[in-house]
Amino acid sequence: MADQMKKSFKKRIRVTKTGKVIRRQMGLGHSRAKKSRTTMQRKKNLTEISRADSLNKFVIRNLS
Repeated sequence: MADQMKKSFKKRIRVTKTGKVIRRQMGLGHSRAKKSRTTMQRKKNLTEISRADSLNKFVIRNLS
């Protein structure tokens, strides 16, 4: 079981054609009224997972 990735984690990340691993920004689930407009617009975009984590062979191998 140690070789498998959690299904919930698999659903949260995606690998692009160029090999980048991207994820959603956190903080958009609820309580949007107190967040500024610029914060909301910035968090709408997907962000790349850090280079060190995306190079993790375990992550890449288990995405397919």
